[in-house]
Amino acid sequence: QVQLVESGGGLVQAGGSMRLSCAASGSIFSINAMGWYRQAPGKQREFVAVITSGGSTNYVDSVKGRFTISRNNAKNMVYLQMNSLKPEDTAVYYCNAGSYDRRTYWGQGTQVTVSS
Repeated sequence: QVQLVESGGGLVQAGGSMRLSCAASGSIFSINAMGWYRQAPGKQREFVAVITSGGSTNYVDSVKGRFTISRNNAKNMVYLQMNSLKPEDTAVYYCNAGSYDRRTYWGQGTQVTVSS
């Protein structure tokens, strides 16, 4: 089992920045890719960004050039640096981990609110 705990959410004005953190614990040796998803009110949860154990990254088009995902394997942490935030980035952000045996783990989520 893998446990994920997010932190760093809150309220920010449009154009501002925020960094989310996710701490992984448990069977961390089994983790391959880690990433971030988000769910806005009334919408389905959507993919935001992913980083593999080898450091390859991928982003949803709407955040490319504004968000950066990074990973510190020594500390079992993954981060999402969010710049130039827009009101449409408002959502609950969830940390996600995928294991080599194809299990998926989720954090409890952290609220990000961007005011206009």
